[in-house]
Amino acid sequence: MLQWIVPGIAAVLALLALTLAVTLLRVRARTDRELVAAREETASLRAQVADIEHRLAAPAPAAVGTARTEYVITHLGEPDQDAGGDVPEVDRVLFADIVLRETVVKAASLGHGLRRALAPEVRNRIRFEMKQEVKRARKQRRVDVRDARRDLAARQRAEGAA
Repeated sequence: MLQWIVPGIAAVLALLALTLAVTLLRVRARTDRELVAAREETASLRAQVADIEHRLAAPAPAAVGTARTEYVITHLGEPDQDAGGDVPEVDRVLFADIVLRETVVKAASLGHGLRRALAPEVRNRIRFEMKQEVKRARKQRRVDVRDARRDLAARQRAEGAA
């Protein structure tokens, strides 16, 4: 029995080597076909690029006596050329969809703004700033009243001395 093991293993290894060789040949043949196709495609693309470069390098035929066109971005101040032209119509369903989407976006942004404005942190900050402003206004009023009294007293003294 030991006599058959070595030739059996040799046969299996030979079969495995043969299978690998056939697979390698197939893969190489496929790779060669793809390489030839890629080279052909590259050659055709180079020919197209050369043709485009040749056309771009050739001077454009210029018409004799043509004025140079001045390009402007807007047509502000020019008479309206589309006054009687065709105005594209929007389908009713598309128009309703556009209006509905715009309304939903506006409503969502308003809701988000209200949620932020009515948040407890924002309300507390507003309350704090209002208290600060009231205190500042009271101090300013006291300073103004004090200055007014001093001015009045100085005028009365000036009138009494005169």
